[in-house]
Amino acid sequence: MSDRLSEKSLPSISGIATTPAYDRSSVCTGVVHLGIGAFHRAHQAAYFDRALTDGDLRWGITGVSLRSGGVRDQMAPQDCLYTLLVRDGEQQDAHIVGAVRDVLVAPENPAAVVEALAAPDVHLVTLTVTEKGYKLDPSTGALMTEDADVAADLSNLDAPRTAPGFLVAGLAKRRAAGLPPFTAISCDNLPHNGRRLERAVLAIARAHDADLARWIESEGAFPQTMVDRIVPATTPDDIAALSEMLGAEDRAMVKTEPFTQWVIEDRFAGDRPDFAALGVQLTASVPPWEDAKLRMLNGSHSGIAYLGSLATIDFVHQFVERPEGKHFVETLWDEAEQTLSPPPELNIAAYRRDLMQRFTNSALQHRTRQIAMDGSQKLPQRLLAPIADRTTKGLESPALTLAVAAWMRWQGGVDDAGKGFTVDDPMANRTAAALVGCATAKERMEALLALDAIFPASLAANDAFRNALADWLEILEKEGATGALRRV
Repeated sequence: MSDRLSEKSLPSISGIATTPAYDRSSVCTGVVHLGIGAFHRAHQAAYFDRALTDGDLRWGITGVSLRSGGVRDQMAPQDCLYTLLVRDGEQQDAHIVGAVRDVLVAPENPAAVVEALAAPDVHLVTLTVTEKGYKLDPSTGALMTEDADVAADLSNLDAPRTAPGFLVAGLAKRRAAGLPPFTAISCDNLPHNGRRLERAVLAIARAHDADLARWIESEGAFPQTMVDRIVPATTPDDIAALSEMLGAEDRAMVKTEPFTQWVIEDRFAGDRPDFAALGVQLTASVPPWEDAKLRMLNGSHSGIAYLGSLATIDFVHQFVERPEGKHFVETLWDEAEQTLSPPPELNIAAYRRDLMQRFTNSALQHRTRQIAMDGSQKLPQRLLAPIADRTTKGLESPALTLAVAAWMRWQGGVDDAGKGFTVDDPMANRTAAALVGCATAKERMEALLALDAIFPASLAANDAFRNALADWLEILEKEGATGALRRV
């Protein structure tokens, strides 16, 4: 078995992969990242690594795992080094990222996380905690005060449990020390993600100290962002193949595509790297960018995920290789595009071509089942929002509505081949309970449509939408996902 990737092994692999071109011992920690999963390591960390390569050594990262020690256990024995493997068809490039300096596990030592957030050199806190990590009701946008972890943070912040709770505790400690606030940058696929993060933080801060909340509101910054890069889950085969290539085992590797995009609202509380030089787009208004991404890329991804999973299609590229799959995606894009007001810099026709090229990248092996996770948190912004916009204009949305019907069918936990699977979703118990006793497709549709945490009342009450949804769900149950796709 190969030795683990580490500082010691770097000289032996420098001819195989590019390695850090800076002295890691001279790097300062200027960034704390909450949710150090694969996406962060393939996206934000790669940008900060570029800043270090360019000679600005203030932007090392302390990563924080909010749930378990898995990533820490992968990275710590490797001196927090990992490989970023960029794949495009038969081509692949490997780069060793050295930007991460430490990984903390919040449940094991919450005080250490708060200390890291309050460090004087820290100017940026980035987050990839998924939609459910903000503890906001997906329908109302209000803080989920009935959530046990939120309730604990509202009562006491000695040992925070939530991402917003940690931010409040860190900001309180900074204020007490006479330090300015950090800029908190949400990097999750949520509309108005910065505003949502700010709302959650202020709600918890107000429960503890009104003056602290006012200070955060006036001095802090929660810019909106749009992030884009496809990062499939790493498999044991990926690790084995990379180990053979490098001659060193890397259990923290991530694989991704060449495309990467980061758009940030130009709204900061303090210092920052030269983002423009790193390829980041700074803008006065992020929503037009995020709407395009959420409704075009993420919306079609969700449709592919549920229809593909039901049709026992494992990977995204396999779905769009099928004529009916590609036609569905193009039709969904036609529908979504009519709801957008793209910025002048965004050429939608070129964007669509790029998306299809990305979807056909077979080297990524992007699993439909991976994308299907947490659908209850994703449906409102990816599919329901464009349907609602079209409905108010009197427009039908067959492809978008089919995607929602496929999500409903997916809640049954059985694919079209009769094979069962786990419905991986924070609302899985509620959707399962709603379906109990339902005998027809229409009853199942009505039961799920009544979940107001997912479906806005105005859309759920729209007869045209309800009828189309019931029709698609019945077709899915009788003809399967492939049959439904052929009807689009």
